[in-house]
Amino acid sequence: MGDDKVKSEALEVLGSFQVLPRLIVFDLDYTLWPFYCECRSKQVMPSLYPHVKGILNALKDKGVDVAIASRSPTADIAKTFLDKLGIRSMFVAQEIFSSWTHKTEHFQRINWRTRVPYSSMLFFDDENRNIQAVSKMGVSSILVGKGFTLGALREGLKKFSENSASSRSSQ
Repeated sequence: MGDDKVKSEALEVLGSFQVLPRLIVFDLDYTLWPFYCECRSKQVMPSLYPHVKGILNALKDKGVDVAIASRSPTADIAKTFLDKLGIRSMFVAQEIFSSWTHKTEHFQRINWRTRVPYSSMLFFDDENRNIQAVSKMGVSSILVGKGFTLGALREGLKKFSENSASSRSSQ
């Protein structure tokens, strides 16, 4: 499926939800791309999972900001790959550093940088330990199996919508 077709479908998915996150945060390795960047040379041309670019463009069109939370020990390679793929400028925050905190420190920095409350964020990652830790912060979090897809977007928006509705009803 081409980027334009994915973008069109993503816009349909986004349009079917009344409440959208203010910020969607992505892991990199095995979430946006199918490899660990520390196992690659800066010289190679990286690739994204097939739905990623179309969805990122749809999010941009809808005014939903995006950010990165990655525990990669090779931030320089990750940033080089984001540049080569032409998507680095799309991200309002890029927290890429090695950490033992299961991304809680990444999210604290993203929150400080963007001033977006955790309850207004949606997070996608391929590691359950990160999903568990970040969920405890109040972020709607989705475990992705084989990369970020339209199905994962739909699942994430559904969870975010449910969490938003339950937090509004408890106020």
